[in-house]
Amino acid sequence: MDASTSDDAAVYALGDGYALVVTLDFVTPLVDDPHDFGRIAVTNALSDIYAMGAKPLFALNLLGFPRSLLGNGIVEEIIRGGSDMAREAGIPIMGGHSVDDVEPKYGMVVVGKVPVEEIVSNVSAEVGEALVLTKPLGTGIVATAIKAGAAPAHVVATAVASMTTLNREAAEAMKQVGVRAATDVTGYGVLGHLGNLLHQSGVAAEITADALPVLPGVPELIRTGHISGGTKRNLKDLATQVDFGETVEASRLILADPQTSGGLLMSVSAERVSQLMELLRDDAPNATIIGHVTEGVSGAIRVC
Repeated sequence: MDASTSDDAAVYALGDGYALVVTLDFVTPLVDDPHDFGRIAVTNALSDIYAMGAKPLFALNLLGFPRSLLGNGIVEEIIRGGSDMAREAGIPIMGGHSVDDVEPKYGMVVVGKVPVEEIVSNVSAEVGEALVLTKPLGTGIVATAIKAGAAPAHVVATAVASMTTLNREAAEAMKQVGVRAATDVTGYGVLGHLGNLLHQSGVAAEITADALPVLPGVPELIRTGHISGGTKRNLKDLATQVDFGETVEASRLILADPQTSGGLLMSVSAERVSQLMELLRDDAPNATIIGHVTEGVSGAIRVC
């Protein structure tokens, strides 16, 4: 696979019916707790591997951290959080690289493996399929409120729990029912990542705003103005691609909110969507059918 489809990870055929799936991702701190930051960063980095139907094999750490703050225990907690998450995913961290950086950054290179015939990409969505999202939205809004010191503790805790939930079980359910088109939701928000999937598949979609799963506290944070610059950029970039109709502003902001360690967004045949939802019930209880694939201009999205 080449870069023309803007898929979630690089795929390299090994020639024996298998392929390597390789990704790289790192983030700046979203939360104050360094251990949680490490866990979130690694969960986020693993997500691209799961989105493509692959099994992660090992990882390499990527760390930027101010040298002046070494020795205060923060960097050790970040790495410990990342190691805890990698252990939960069942993979070793086999090295890495660090640089002196004014702003902390942490993430991973992750290498996975998948049978070629089981690769899940973003080019196979078909008209009539249901669109299923496996995690609630709003992490960017919560992170913005955290920076302003305005996020209630219970809202932060719920967001952290979501961002540190591996997409492993959701990916296993996805593969079990034979999903062929999926992506994970990160910095471009639901609309950006869905738009790319639709464009690459040559189809359009309709989203039901009232069906969106949303983290607790997010509507209240929107009302008090905690909107990230990334959300505004995403909305601007999507201006000609999305028809919001009479959708309220809060729903528009949630749909464009940049996510960190968001859920999987799958295009699922009508015949298999009930089976998928049943499989997701325990491990992804917020999984929701948010819309369906339609005929129309490639990549176009209508929100109703």
